[in-house]
Order: sequence, then structure tokens, then C-alpha cells
Amino acid sequence: MSRRWSGGGAGLAALGLAAVLDLVGCGTNGGDRAGGVVRIGYQKAGTLNLLRLRGRLTPVVAKLGVVVEWVGFPAGPQLLEALNVGSIDYGHTGDAPPILAQAAGVPFVYVGYEPSRPHAEAILVPAGSPLRSVADLKGRRVALNKGSNVQYLLVRALEQAGVPYDQVRAVFLPPSDARAAFEGGSVDAWAAWDPYLAEAEIGAGARVLTDGEGLVANREFHLASRALVQDRPDVVRAILDAVGQEGAWAQANADEVAHLLGAEIGLGAETMQRVIGRKSYAVAPMDETVVAEQQRVADTFAALGLIPAKIVVRDAVPASPPVVAGGIAR
Repeated sequence: MSRRWSGGGAGLAALGLAAVLDLVGCGTNGGDRAGGVVRIGYQKAGTLNLLRLRGRLTPVVAKLGVVVEWVGFPAGPQLLEALNVGSIDYGHTGDAPPILAQAAGVPFVYVGYEPSRPHAEAILVPAGSPLRSVADLKGRRVALNKGSNVQYLLVRALEQAGVPYDQVRAVFLPPSDARAAFEGGSVDAWAAWDPYLAEAEIGAGARVLTDGEGLVANREFHLASRALVQDRPDVVRAILDAVGQEGAWAQANADEVAHLLGAEIGLGAETMQRVIGRKSYAVAPMDETVVAEQQRVADTFAALGLIPAKIVVRDAVPASPPVVAGGIAR
């Protein structure tokens, strides 16, 4: 394994996604290090972080001659930029970031997906807000992380309410800045996902205008560089199998999961119980139904001009997807 697993590709900056070289602590040559290392990007509330905290992957991949390096990210777009520049080899995001990344030419493939969780993202307003429906967002300022899953939620919610997307004033902010703007009153609403959603509900008394039920699947996707899949499919299978086993443990040990992730994120038990109650821990290989769901996201973004041209999601799915032990319900 002497080659760099994550290759280059067209810059995500063309789609308005910020570079994260300072965040990951390396430049575009960051992947040029000794072989035998797989770098995994994670978000704090995800199954991969649980796998990291419990140390269950390290001995598994060690048997394959591989060392794991973990890199944390606040959201999916930043994680995919790191994958683009070769700073990580594997990671997970929601539904929208891979669409923008594929449109920008990032050399990744989908290797798995997690169950639908429509209640784990929502459009929020302050408790005392006069806004009572999504239709009331017309002309209002809505904070969201550009290119994240909540951007597709906002698009779909406005579509259902009959409000053109360009008649809402989108304010693109990372989650920590979005919460400050939301609580400070400089935006009227906030499209957020867990754990930020649960924290705002419980800590700030935020009210849900709508969540993803009936609008979006809101799945988590496991993504890998094309080079990793080509060079070491055994490592990809090992990661997915470990995620599946960790998911089975998490489903049976919700209180311990809440304690582990709550301590890591700095959130109380009530908030973490709500987050966990809206998430299922499992993973399965990509199938035609899920590919079709992602294609609908891509087609919607293309129609709105959020990506420069149409893409074919199937082009980013391996012809022979990795085999994952067990399966999940949609």
C-alpha cells in the first residue's frame, strides 16, 4: 500500500464549499505519507465516532496491516473537501454533500448507507416566533450549512408549501455560527440536524416548523475514495462490517451510547436520548432504491441551479458493492 488512497479532483470551491485544509492540518499533499494508513473522517454524533470511541476498528484492520487515523469534522461538506484533497480516505455524510461533491468531480464512491431518519433534521423557529408554517418563511432569513442535508430539506419543504426557493433568504453558516445567529435574532429560522437540532429544542426551546417526515429520507452515507476501494476493498469491507457490529451493539445499549457520545459532544443526557431516539445504528450496501432517492436529490439541485449540470448518481456507485454482514430496513 505505497500509493496515496485519496486522489485529487475538481475543487469544491466552485460550488461554494469552504476548503478545510487548516481544519485537517494538512495541504493537498497530506495523503502522501507511508502506506498502511487509512484516514477516516467522522462527525461527532455518527456511528463512526462511536466506533472510534470504543476502539473496535483498530484491532480489526491491524490484522490487515493497516493503522487507522481519525479526523473529526463539523459537517459533511467539510469532510468531502478533505476527501477531495487527499486528507482522508473514508467518511460519512448526509444526502446532499455527495451530490455537490460528485458534481465537482470529487473521486469518491458510495459504499453503504444507514437507515432513513426523517425526524433527525428540521426547520426551527424561536419559541416566540410569529411564523407558524413553512409558507411563512417567504422573504425570511433561514440559516443553514451550505451543501448539507438540511439544504435539501429546505428545498423540499418550500416546494411542498408552494414557496419558490429563491424567495427565501438563505444565510449560509456552519452549525455553531448558525445557532448564535438563531439565538441572537439575526435570522428568522434555522435548518438544523441532530445533535444541533435536539440541543436547540431542549436548550433554547426552539419550535419545529417541519421536520423531514414525508419530505426526505435523510440517510447517512458511507463514502470512500476510489483509490481505497480499488486498492484495498478488504479494508472497506472491514470498516463496514465493524460499523454494522457497532450498530447492533448501539441498538441494544442506548444508555451507554448516550453517555459516550454525550461526554464527547458535551451534551446532557436528555438531549442525547432524543438524538439516539431519532437514529438507527446500522449499515447496508447501496441498492437501486437508495440510488434512486439520491438521484432525485441530484435532479432537484440541478433544476435549481445548485449544481452546474445534471449528474448520474449511479456513476459513483461501485459495480460490485462491498458485502456487508446483515442488512437494514429502509
